[in-house]
Amino acid sequence: MQKLNDLSRSLTALEPDGTLIAVIEMSLSSWLVAGIVPGIERQPLKKLAVDESTLLKLLHRWREEAEKAGRRIERIAVGVAVSREHRRAKTDRLDTELLKRSFLGWLRGERDHCKMVEIPTMKDEDAKRPNREHDSLIGERSRIVNRMKAALVRLGIRGFNPKLKRASTRLDGLRTPEGEPIPPNALAELRRDMERRRLVNNQIRQIEEERLKRIEQAPCDGPHVMVRLLARVMGVGIETADMLVHEVLSRNMRDRRAVARYAGLTGSPDESGRKRREKGLARSGNTRVRRGMIQLAWRFLLHQKNSALTKWFRSRTENARGTRKPMIVALARKLLIALWRLVREGVVPDGVVLRPA
Repeated sequence: MQKLNDLSRSLTALEPDGTLIAVIEMSLSSWLVAGIVPGIERQPLKKLAVDESTLLKLLHRWREEAEKAGRRIERIAVGVAVSREHRRAKTDRLDTELLKRSFLGWLRGERDHCKMVEIPTMKDEDAKRPNREHDSLIGERSRIVNRMKAALVRLGIRGFNPKLKRASTRLDGLRTPEGEPIPPNALAELRRDMERRRLVNNQIRQIEEERLKRIEQAPCDGPHVMVRLLARVMGVGIETADMLVHEVLSRNMRDRRAVARYAGLTGSPDESGRKRREKGLARSGNTRVRRGMIQLAWRFLLHQKNSALTKWFRSRTENARGTRKPMIVALARKLLIALWRLVREGVVPDGVVLRPA
């Protein structure tokens, strides 16, 4: 690490201090200019009309801002984005060269040149296992039930619920539309599926009981405090609260935008010039959090009818057909940020009803 710090200081010393850098994204309708101005903490971003004189005035203004901050500008470097319409070479050698340039930029201390991955501790990673196993077992139980229903439908038997307690004792009395009993191999398969479903149910119940024991034994533990606080919100169950805390809310997020991005509840716009197209949700977020928050948003509308978020959703969708599904994602994003502020700052969302402590 000491060698890396020494190399970083040496590279920073070689970096030209009197250079104003401007990068331009050009289109036929407008120009988007981003700048790195010495002495200025912010990184300006300006959208201009297609006009060279306006661009020169902007660069001169940035130079004056740098000189007021005590930095003398000796040169202005301008870069233009290259068209990406044609195919480019892609090899492992070129990839390693790109990685080396990114690493050197990080050593020079360039802002936002690359991001560092926060590696969770063994304890934090292990705390996620019960909820993820519970989610997997719920899916396995649904697959078993669907498989049993499909086997009965192939025999022409409908209206039989394999989830009832006495379902296994009623199998012998079932008859096909022709009045025939269930064939022996199909009957044996159904019994094995019922036994498998019973085992999965026991495992799910065991995970839920152990979670409650952990919360009761260590109620003042950091994550457990968050889980208990979230579970007080009407419409939020202990399972959802546990998932949100261990997957996203216990992480050190910079701001509300980082929370929404991590959950995968932000859009992925495709904008260039006059072209404006939304390509749906970003796929880089946490799938469990995104799925859980969208389900929670629908429940939130039922249990928190007088909250400000519910009123906002209704005002946006009551007179606009076909907007409920897109707006439920926006509600899920706002709701997650509100819950993040609740567990971090203790700010209760406006109009939200809490259960007694």
